[in-house]
Amino acid sequence: MGVGKYTGEMATWLADRGHDVRAVTAPPFNPEWKVFSGYSGSRYQREVHRGAAMDQSPVLSEKGQLGGLVVFRCPMWVSKEHSGIYRLLHLGSFAISSIPVMLSQIAWKPDVVIAIEPTLFCAPAAWATGRLCRARTWLHIQDFEIDAGFELGMLGSQSSRRMVSWFERGCIAGFDYVSTISAKMLTMLAQKGVSSARCVLFPNWVDTGVIFPLTGPSEFRKELGIPDNDIVALYSGNMATKQGLEILTETAWQLQSRKGLWFVFCGEGPGKEGLVERASKLANVLCLPLQPLERLNSLLNLADIHLLPQKTGAADLVMPSKLTGILASGRPVVATVFEGTQLARVVRGKGLVTTPEDPSALASAIVKLSDDPALRKTFGMNARAYAVFELDKNKVLSRFEKQLQAGRLARSTAIEEVT
Repeated sequence: MGVGKYTGEMATWLADRGHDVRAVTAPPFNPEWKVFSGYSGSRYQREVHRGAAMDQSPVLSEKGQLGGLVVFRCPMWVSKEHSGIYRLLHLGSFAISSIPVMLSQIAWKPDVVIAIEPTLFCAPAAWATGRLCRARTWLHIQDFEIDAGFELGMLGSQSSRRMVSWFERGCIAGFDYVSTISAKMLTMLAQKGVSSARCVLFPNWVDTGVIFPLTGPSEFRKELGIPDNDIVALYSGNMATKQGLEILTETAWQLQSRKGLWFVFCGEGPGKEGLVERASKLANVLCLPLQPLERLNSLLNLADIHLLPQKTGAADLVMPSKLTGILASGRPVVATVFEGTQLARVVRGKGLVTTPEDPSALASAIVKLSDDPALRKTFGMNARAYAVFELDKNKVLSRFEKQLQAGRLARSTAIEEVT
């Protein structure tokens, strides 16, 4: 979910700044893993967007034209099965169907070709397109999907890992620039043989004018029947394998006798059915469907404490996309990661860190924050300040635009390949 969100916002922002952007992507299907109504998983579609779609005025390109965004949606096979082979078929179907669309952009002669990982399967077509039209090539890594797949047991043997890692190194080596979203992930790029001259830190962002602390109770409290003075521990986001959602219901079970403490789980994904089933016998748990974007700020402000579970092995391979909104909402967070990881470093001073996959440790952290409103307020203020000064959308994307231009990577055009 986060990859599509950030890539879509980046494409729209660049178009509104006067750049001509073409995005090659799939039909939307997340988080239900079902192609959205109005889109097709079996045929090509094209969308044209013109004018300002974000919260700023459009800018003329160097060619004296208003930038625009053209979206090409390619067929993709979507299955609710998430085993290794189904995942490979899913990603491979888009990688193959997008090749002719990517190659057709050569005549357009973009200045920069940007590939987004996930999925790495699309990187060869992006690289080839860039080379054939003499454009600069840029690979942006949101998740180290291969490493995460093996660490979480989603992919197979060590022999297959060596083969897939060889493919990954070959893909990364061909790009002029490689960016990723955290300092730890930059270190991993160096370990994979990427020189520092080619590495760029390009963190995720949040619109701090859209996500901000409310001065009064969230409207969700009244709707859910939660008293204003009760404590809400909220998990909101994708419900998939790498989150390790089992810890949430186990923690709620341990704290079910504690009065005035509620757990709210909101989102969609392949892990939701099991989560709802486990939570059905707990009176202190409420489950919500995915909420519309216009209600996101109210949802995030429902929380007194945000929960950010991660499985052992996932930290430093991914950076949870939901973290930016959590911090901007001005609420403390409890993350289940080991000390020393990038996520733990970000959370420090803005919440608490507990051992992954340890419900008792998570329960203790929730109790500590529940009993200390002053500490919650301090952590929340620190979180908001960090979001405003380090993660604000316009600041981050303006730096990225300057990096493109300073490296003579772009004049007025860009092309992106996303999933």
